[in-house]
Amino acid sequence: MPLIDPILLQACLGELAGRFVVDALAVCDSTSSELLRRAAAPSGMVVVADRQTAGRGRRGRSWLSAPENSLTFSLLWRFAGSPARLGGLSLAVGVALVRALESLGGQGIGLKWPNDVLLAAADGDAKLAGILVELASSRDRCQAVIGIGLNLAPPVGQLAQPAAGLDQAGLPGIDRHTLLAAILGQLAAILDHFAQSGFAAVRADWQCRHLWQDRPVQLVDAAAAPLTGLCRGVDDDGALLLETASGLQRIVSGDLSLRPAVQMVFE
Repeated sequence: MPLIDPILLQACLGELAGRFVVDALAVCDSTSSELLRRAAAPSGMVVVADRQTAGRGRRGRSWLSAPENSLTFSLLWRFAGSPARLGGLSLAVGVALVRALESLGGQGIGLKWPNDVLLAAADGDAKLAGILVELASSRDRCQAVIGIGLNLAPPVGQLAQPAAGLDQAGLPGIDRHTLLAAILGQLAAILDHFAQSGFAAVRADWQCRHLWQDRPVQLVDAAAAPLTGLCRGVDDDGALLLETASGLQRIVSGDLSLRPAVQMVFE
């Protein structure tokens, strides 16, 4: 499979082409690491790699890629103000990603807090894409490196959790230029909106695509005992709302995993 062609991608982007500078690499350690090394890169810089040798996800997990079964890229975007204004950014990116896939005909795609895109299935949800946002700031502005790994086909080998590919979501054999252009277009719209109004502006979109709404879940945190409850979505800052036996709790970090289906009733 050939490299992403930036000229062909620009044609797919149309009037949005001027907002992005794209560098396509055959191989790199991590597209996000590559962008972080380019400190002077302009906002809208995109690095897309056919293969990653040290791609990473949340909590140090790895994300490897190959052109025949994945699309892996990172986007640099700058915001005015401090990182405190960017709560919920990874959730907003998830909304943009799902919108793009839906616009191309993708079906059964939804979101999981805080950064996973899932494919819903009768036998359980499977991970379709992951998002990792890394922030750096100066006195009056903040830089976000947004890394996205998307499965075109289900990965093979031993996996930590069920995984799916776009070929299972109604998008078999999709052209990667068309796919990347659709994602970048939705990201531009969402990030512009986010810069003005924060996550609250897209919270309703996130909620309606939230696959685990009102389901029993377990919150796993290495520093504390697991916490179980009913997943009630997120607030305007992107924090998880978990209804537990002691009341509604606001969670800002952690890994979410479904617990066995049982009836949970809180008075």
